[in-house]
Amino acid sequence: MARTTQNSGKVQRRTALWFIALMGLLAPAVPAAAAPPEDSEIVLPGATSAEGIAAGEGTTFYAGDLGTGDIFRGDIRTGEAKLFIDAPNDGRAAVGMKADTRNDLLFVAGGATGKAFIYDTESGKPVKTVELAPGFINDVTLTPDGAWFTNSAAAELYFIPVSRSGVVGEVHKPFLKLTGPAADASDPFNLNGIASAQGGKTLIVAHSGNGELYTVNPETGASALIGGVSVPNVDGILVRGHQLWAVQNFTNQVSHIRLSGDLSSGRVLDVITSEDFNIPSTAALFGNTLGVVNAQFMDVKDKDFEVVLVRARN
Repeated sequence: MARTTQNSGKVQRRTALWFIALMGLLAPAVPAAAAPPEDSEIVLPGATSAEGIAAGEGTTFYAGDLGTGDIFRGDIRTGEAKLFIDAPNDGRAAVGMKADTRNDLLFVAGGATGKAFIYDTESGKPVKTVELAPGFINDVTLTPDGAWFTNSAAAELYFIPVSRSGVVGEVHKPFLKLTGPAADASDPFNLNGIASAQGGKTLIVAHSGNGELYTVNPETGASALIGGVSVPNVDGILVRGHQLWAVQNFTNQVSHIRLSGDLSSGRVLDVITSEDFNIPSTAALFGNTLGVVNAQFMDVKDKDFEVVLVRARN
């Protein structure tokens, strides 16, 4: 299968509509006419590892080098990607990430650094580094008011506010302590992916150790099981309305789930697989296309790290 490593052109800025932000949908959909070929790959040229991906404006995506913290920018329509941010050599890492297209910001979970890194998506320059907590800062989701981060080694979430003018604040303290089933921290790797639902009124977290999904009240930290769904090896998740996609790394698949109206249960609509999956970790949605990152955890069979494009709905 052909792989593309050509340099991408400069992505033109487009202003996101405010009502989209209020709905918590910070990444615009891609028109059907712009859909890329499915079951294709986009190589991240020079990447030494990979983990996170974020949907930017239009068909733009951002993906990170887990070990170095470098950020790549690409286009799923053209199949092009290139190094965008050569991260400062200060021990950075790049795990889960989300792009705030309204404010031209990229939020990156810093893994074992215990930090969150924020970049300007216009210039590529660092905007802010926020100390969160020891452990493994794994993933991030956006709401109309800011960014929430998970820690795989602690039963708590971290919130960094963002003003309407795009000013990034300090992490809220005390941290949001979880109660209920999501607070189980008995496994070496616990909380992982996180997504915003109901316009930010509810958070959904993936628990790798339990292979389950939970809702979390962002005000109280109370959690509840999303029944009827088993997702072993769950990693990154994304939510659009009442649809959820759960990336299952060592299972080499993505489960497409329909959530109930109150988010208390769900059912698997289909299981997405690809011969190109090589321990996928996270995904971003572009219309009916998923961009899925191959992380190759503990199983580096391919010297390249890539984004695999597959259908999001059968």
